[in-house]
Amino acid sequence: MKEQSNIPTSKVERAGKFVTTGLKVGTNYIKHYTRKLMDPSVTKEELHQDNAADIYDTLSNLKGSALKVAQMLSMDKGMLPRAYSEKFAMSQYSAPPLSGPLVVNTFMKTLGKSPLQLYDKFELQASNAASIGQVHRAWKEGKPLAVKIQYPGVANSVKSDLRLVKPFAIRIVGMNEVDMDKYFEEIESKLLEETDYKLELARSMALSQECAHIPNLLFPAYYPAWSSERIITMDWLEGQHLKEFLLTNPSQEVRDKIGQALWDFYQFQVHKLKQVHADPHPGNFLMRADGTVGIFDFGCVKEIPEDFYENYFLLVDKEVLKDEKRRHEIYTNLEMIHPSDTPKEVAFFSGLFQHMIDLLTLPFTRETFDFGNEVYFNEIYAYMDELYNMKEIRESKVARGSRHSLYVNRTYFGLYSILSDLKSNVITGQGRIHEMMEGGMVHA
Repeated sequence: MKEQSNIPTSKVERAGKFVTTGLKVGTNYIKHYTRKLMDPSVTKEELHQDNAADIYDTLSNLKGSALKVAQMLSMDKGMLPRAYSEKFAMSQYSAPPLSGPLVVNTFMKTLGKSPLQLYDKFELQASNAASIGQVHRAWKEGKPLAVKIQYPGVANSVKSDLRLVKPFAIRIVGMNEVDMDKYFEEIESKLLEETDYKLELARSMALSQECAHIPNLLFPAYYPAWSSERIITMDWLEGQHLKEFLLTNPSQEVRDKIGQALWDFYQFQVHKLKQVHADPHPGNFLMRADGTVGIFDFGCVKEIPEDFYENYFLLVDKEVLKDEKRRHEIYTNLEMIHPSDTPKEVAFFSGLFQHMIDLLTLPFTRETFDFGNEVYFNEIYAYMDELYNMKEIRESKVARGSRHSLYVNRTYFGLYSILSDLKSNVITGQGRIHEMMEGGMVHA
């Protein structure tokens, strides 16, 4: 993959890239509708492919927050046209890497030494590159290490990038600006945290230790002495990303072990720690033939407020939801319905959300759940598509759902997506969750 020798860091340079891309997208629309006049059978698929390629090309070269938003959108199956989700998914671990001189410059600026002064051996060519940073292999006293390096200018461009990328997100997703404003505030706060590598280092060490007892999970050790505000050094973990791993045709037993480990990892964090690794895309997991899975990158951690947690998980309790008054109270607390809603709107949105909740919480209501059930996921995606095209939702004057739900929902969607690809059969009953809550230990 071709390396980048520079990244536009000034607001003017970055804005210029977005303007150019906007003109390309506009031209693509003109071409599409011209072809449509000539041939009414022409679909939007080619338009989506052209737009996805142009937008991704810009975002992948700008790096940072703009590319991170693309990565987030690619994880939400059903939210984007297929051409966008497939192209944007590349940002999870295969964006164009920085060149060697820029890497060395980052070391000199933040640690005062070159990589070869810190490590016995350092590979200048990145092993993978994503939205906020890229990873290099290094060795110290025979120990293989992973060195994560943040792209220059990322931390300083979060706010301006989000302002620039918002019009593209509104157009692609179809979400109205009221929703985007509300959720972009949450996204901004998380992205600012993700660019704080000192915070990430502290969280990585703390959460790895808290979750170390969960069977079949592996976490790297971290090295503060070789880390800075733009660099994190940790152990190199062996394993394969999901797509590569599935090509090895792992047994059902191995798929189930990995799926169970991931399920336990997330339930323990959400229910016991009230904070969660909220970036569950395949690039953050390394899967192994023995059924173990390596977990790293705690840059995006969502702390879950107690009142939100209580209301959110009352949605799993079918007995509670049978009480119409109680259900209305929970929906209001979670901002799914609003005090300004008319009785007709309350009934309409309550019905929509209830059906979605019934679908998404189904694994929690069973002792075991087969995430390889394609019928179940097809029903979810079909319903999401129906909601996406529903006039009442697209024209709603208020944002539906608490800002806290953005990353919690994203976490569960990401987890479900990985478990679906693995086709794992997982113990999901409340008993297993309670066992983790009470003792902090689970059985393999």
